[in-house]
Amino acid sequence: MTNLYKLIFLSTLFMGTMISISSSTWLGTWMGLEINLLSFIPLLKGKSNPYTSESSIKYFLVQALASTIFLFSILMIMMTNNLISDAISLNMFMMMTINSSLLLKMGAAPFHFWFPEIIEGMNWMNCLLLMTWQKIAPMMILSYTMKLSNYIVFIIIISTMVGSIGGLNQTSLRKIMAYSSINHLGWMISAFLNNEMIWIIYFIIYSIISLTLISLLNSFDIYYLKQMFLLMNKNILVKFILLLNLLSLGGLPPFLGFLPKWMIIQFLSTNYMYLLVFMIMMTLITLFFYLRITYSSLILIHNELNFNYIMNNSMKNNSMTLLLSFISISSLILCTILFNFF
Repeated sequence: MTNLYKLIFLSTLFMGTMISISSSTWLGTWMGLEINLLSFIPLLKGKSNPYTSESSIKYFLVQALASTIFLFSILMIMMTNNLISDAISLNMFMMMTINSSLLLKMGAAPFHFWFPEIIEGMNWMNCLLLMTWQKIAPMMILSYTMKLSNYIVFIIIISTMVGSIGGLNQTSLRKIMAYSSINHLGWMISAFLNNEMIWIIYFIIYSIISLTLISLLNSFDIYYLKQMFLLMNKNILVKFILLLNLLSLGGLPPFLGFLPKWMIIQFLSTNYMYLLVFMIMMTLITLFFYLRITYSSLILIHNELNFNYIMNNSMKNNSMTLLLSFISISSLILCTILFNFF
């Protein structure tokens, strides 16, 4: 019965996103966002984490506030188009409020304060949905309303900075992934400054790497750095794959995560050089705490815990996770070969 209701709400979740991004009217877009919101909240229900109810309420309040601002803004635009002589300047202000409501829905800085706290109360699969699928509709709508380039550049700067510095002192892997998502969100928004196709490529690659990493963490029920340091001393291969996926998420060459950043660097280097330099510097900070995790977990050896039984139970038939790991680690080399041929 549990799987049935999850399947129903997942279906309406996907349907809400599709309605939102394919709608030709503002109200249709708003309705799609609301269907998406009301479908995601029941999926947060779980017995494993006592903070699930708190996360559900916080998520509902934040999303309801963002939806209210979004609806108010589009109604004001409709009302003032033919009534006020300076409707253009008012519309620009309303566009800023629409963009702000969408950024609040996604958890972009400086509207990010709810995002790490809510993710801390979720299981890994819900974290994956919130960091990937739940960003599709707001980002597509944002691409239609990005007329304020200075405001968007400010959001990109703040998101990359908060995502980098915020993850430095965290011991919870869910919060590290949350701040990493904020940092990647800044890069994804910057892709809209030039080409939407780059955003699609970036989002697909980010989703693949996040799916791989979260599948591994979920398989071994790992939520904190200490658990990862103690992970499988006699099965170093799985730990090694996990850490390589972390580096791929950070955008370290020659892993797949470097490819979308490379493409954005190529496009931004013509018109937004100062912004690009700042984004690269902030990403180096993100890469620093990934490298610190990697170095510490490979060097530290603990003999008092034996995780062989977890390995036997969790990874015996998990060939899909290993395949995704291979894709996220080595696909940059394959993509480079394909680009050279075609």
